[in-house]
Parts: sequence; C-alpha cells; structure tokens
Amino acid sequence: MALVTSTEMFKKAYDGGYAIGAFNVNNMEIIQGITEAAIEEKAPLILQVSSGARKYAKHVYLMKLIEAAIIDAEQSAGFDLPICVHLDHGDTFELCKSCIDGGFTSVMIDGSKHSFEDNIALTKQVVAYAHDHGVVVEGELGRLAGIEDKVNVSAEDASYTRPEEVEEFVTKTGVDSLAIAIGTSHGAYKFKPGQKPQLRFDILDEVARRLPGFPIVLHGASSVVQEYVRMINENGGKMPDAIGIPEDMLRQAARGAVCKINIDSDLRLAMTGTIRQYFAEHPDHFDPRQYLKPARENIKKMVQHKIVDVLGCNGKA
Repeated sequence: MALVTSTEMFKKAYDGGYAIGAFNVNNMEIIQGITEAAIEEKAPLILQVSSGARKYAKHVYLMKLIEAAIIDAEQSAGFDLPICVHLDHGDTFELCKSCIDGGFTSVMIDGSKHSFEDNIALTKQVVAYAHDHGVVVEGELGRLAGIEDKVNVSAEDASYTRPEEVEEFVTKTGVDSLAIAIGTSHGAYKFKPGQKPQLRFDILDEVARRLPGFPIVLHGASSVVQEYVRMINENGGKMPDAIGIPEDMLRQAARGAVCKINIDSDLRLAMTGTIRQYFAEHPDHFDPRQYLKPARENIKKMVQHKIVDVLGCNGKA
C-alpha cells in the first residue's frame, strides 16, 4: 500500500467519535515500536516528522524506514496499514515544499506566530502548492506554550484560539484541518505544580459549531506518563514536576471534533526511562541492541495503550 493522506482517516474519525494518533518519529526503533503497535491493533496511523527530526535522521532515511514499516505490515500481518506521513510544525513555504516534493502526504504550516492576515497568506500559499500535488494541509490558529523540538513559546506569548476567526481562516486558506489552542502545551511540563490541568472545551465546542464536520487537531497532547517519569528520576534523571494532559480530557476531545491528537513527549519519556533503567541494572552492557530492544518494546506498549484506551481508533484500519 502506498502512503495515504489523512482525508479518509479524518472523515471516519469524525463520524465515529474517535481520533487518529499522530506520533513523532526520529529513528528506527521509534518507528518500529509505533507501527508494530498499530499493526497489532489494526489502527490507522499518522507518523509525524519535525524539521528537527528531519535534520537529525535525514529525510531519505526516515522515508525508507516508513516504507519498510509498510512492507513489514503487509508481510507480517497480511493487511495494508494506512499510514500518513506528516510534517509537524513546518514554519516556511520552502520547508513544506521540500517535504511535499520528498513524498510526504500531509504538511502542517504553522503561521501562528504571524499576524492573522500574514498567517492566512502563508497558509494559502502552502495549500495551493500542496493541493496541486495531492497533499493535504494542516493550519494553526492560536499559540501553544511550551518547548518541544524547535517549538519554543513562552506562557506570556501563548494564546487561545479565537473561535470568531476560524471560519474566515478556513475559507480563505482552504486548509484541510485546523490545529487549535485550548490549553494543551508542548513538552513535559505542561502545568505548574499544584495547578489543575484544564482544557477549554468551551472553545473547542464553539469551533466545532462554527466548522461542522471539519477535523480539528490537538498539539501538545502527551499525558506525560508518570511510570516513565519515575523511571527517569529513579535512575539518575532529574524531571521534577513533569505533568501532562489527563487522559480523560483527551478521550473527551476525541469523542468530539478532534480527529488528530499529537503525541511526542510520551515517546521520548518511554525510551529515555527504559534506557536509564537498563543502564542502572546492567552497568556492564554496551551493545546498543541490548538497551534499544526494551526501549522499543515500551514504546510499543505505550502506543498500544494510547490507541486503545485514549484515542479509540483500534480496529479502524
């Protein structure tokens, strides 16, 4: 099966009251863990590549690893695993064009740092090129706080999405999905100690009312799995007060207009926690395969949990 766009995935997700997991990838083990989980759960999948991941692993390596995952699904499970390859937080037309030309089936153009008018102009430019090449586009209104990869927005600069702007933005740009800011944030420190996590479902509901049937995206939606935070802290790490989005809130979002939920930090925590624990328990080991194997297995375990218990997209492939 060739790579697919997210169009059909999102239509089924919206109608079915579930969300598609969009997982960030950086290397072979992460791709294997994610796709093996999706194969076992028969779940549609979005693999996201940030500009930082693309520089780290190189475009060609990531695309060939994803191609291998599709072949593996066909050979090991006997079915076509629908995979969409998506650029996460593209910030320029040139970056989006490069990914489109390089085989991505979806790109995000994040013009949220610009004025509303300039965001529309940039997004419209990307949409025109993408649609001419059969690629779909995600835009963004509102700014999420936090730090993850190259995204770095202070709490002071963060802003909620203004529902009164979404119709004009979607109409003028022609985007296929829209990322909104309702209180999620990037990274592993989404809330201050003692602060009650809260998402603005009133904004989500108003956006959905204004854009009926239109797929909405949540960025910064890792729950910061405490099992892996403890593994890190108990084995030489220092991640005090790492807090994420409660999973019941993500389930509520998935039952509504949210068709795509982004998960990155939880993957990093699972890999890092496992490797730290392995090093502590086996100080004499030095073969990367020895510690990357359990790390890959815990990524798979975590992704399966997200697919089944949070996103509800198991059996939807």
